Amino acid sequence: MSSRVELINAGLLRSDGRRPYELRTISINFGAQGTADGSVTYSHGLTQVRVSVQGPHEAKPGTRRETFHDRATLNVEVQLAPFGVGERRRRGRGDKRLLELAATIKSTFEPVVQTHLYPRSTIDIFIHVLQLDGGLLPACINASTLALATAGIPLFDFVCAISGGVHGTQPLLDLTTVEENDVPSVVVGVMPRTGRATLVQMETRLHMDRFEDVFRVACDAGKVLWSEMRDALRERTGDLVDKLEAGPGMVAVKETEET
Repeated sequence: MSSRVELINAGLLRSDGRRPYELRTISINFGAQGTADGSVTYSHGLTQVRVSVQGPHEAKPGTRRETFHDRATLNVEVQLAPFGVGERRRRGRGDKRLLELAATIKSTFEPVVQTHLYPRSTIDIFIHVLQLDGGLLPACINASTLALATAGIPLFDFVCAISGGVHGTQPLLDLTTVEENDVPSVVVGVMPRTGRATLVQMETRLHMDRFEDVFRVACDAGKVLWSEMRDALRERTGDLVDKLEAGPGMVAVKETEET
């Protein structure tokens, strides 16, 4: 059955005006969230997630049996905002889809976070999906990388994820919801410095030859994402250094002048 929406026109433009390999606009905001040690609001196109990281901290009394004597335990929780996901059914924390998403994110970061530095402790990653238009898992992974970094959690490398698919014989990158529903797709998470893949998730059947094409362009896209995420962290770090050098008094005066 053909799609009701033309995914690619004769000029090789997609339904939202992008080229096949073109990524959507990325926005990164490091605004503080409550008592979190690190937090970020990450937007990729119309998909927006907010991630908060707490820890490492001592495990709660009811979960101490789940800790390890030689490394930290990662705890990942995902919630969907009912006003932004376009679903009538409300999904709670026990929803199977959210549990699977959290488990995938946890398994992605376990070999990346230097958990051996924090034995018998817990690192919490709380993900709140504010708006959804495709690429949910990549957005959660990219935002979690940034939130962990701002929390001061040592990582062996960044994790940069992107979705890809094939329409006919044409590989596509950074799929929207409409595209995810109509084409075979795969999510690839790469560590740019080492060039290794820490995640490859495919929920639909995809021919091996087409998979190789999508995987290759997804790895290249991961390097582009890495550049954007690294620059955002450097800018944030530079702002923090400037504030520390200015001192509390100068920061207060600057904030007064801005208001």
